Amino acid sequence: MTSRRRPQIATRKQPQQARSASLVSAILQAAVQVLAEEGVTRFTTARVAEKAGVSVGSLYQYFPNKSAILFRLQIDEWQETTDMLRAILEDVSQPPLVRLRTLVHAFIRSECEEAPVRIALNDAAPLYRDAPEAQQARMAADRTMALFMQELLPEAPAATRQRVTELITTTFSAVGSRFSETPRTPAEIAAWADALTDMFCAYLRELQQR
Repeated sequence: MTSRRRPQIATRKQPQQARSASLVSAILQAAVQVLAEEGVTRFTTARVAEKAGVSVGSLYQYFPNKSAILFRLQIDEWQETTDMLRAILEDVSQPPLVRLRTLVHAFIRSECEEAPVRIALNDAAPLYRDAPEAQQARMAADRTMALFMQELLPEAPAATRQRVTELITTTFSAVGSRFSETPRTPAEIAAWADALTDMFCAYLRELQQR
């Protein structure tokens, strides 16, 4: 039995001039709109080009197929999440538990705001789950969380810090994903984020006292 060929997900070339960069930006913005409005099953290069107001040929200069567009959107989402994680957790002007609360609020809010696109990207995830960029994004997030936990629980064994990190990240990712399936008001988002953080903080304070 022959294996199914994996679609090409790399871009054809990187924009070198402002005009080219603007074209790519317009394509990506259009792609987000198509995903949000129509979902991944109706996502095509022709539909994206139409929404962006460009020819399919212009789109193909940078993206060989729809998988490459989805992959670029996912890379951008990974980078935004990593930047957010780093900016919040490395802000030593704030106490660690305050930073954790800020992170949970920011994460839950972003999950709700970006739910349609995130769900569509998750549907396409098998295309790029094992890509080097995915591994790099996970490693960057893991490093940031590890340093934060070392600051938060300096006396705890490394295995304990690792377990706590996995518990917290798995929990708020799962809650954020499920919670964002339904449209939420800002008040609901804040209430859920506070409740989730309160649970984390109670657990972490107990660990700190051991």
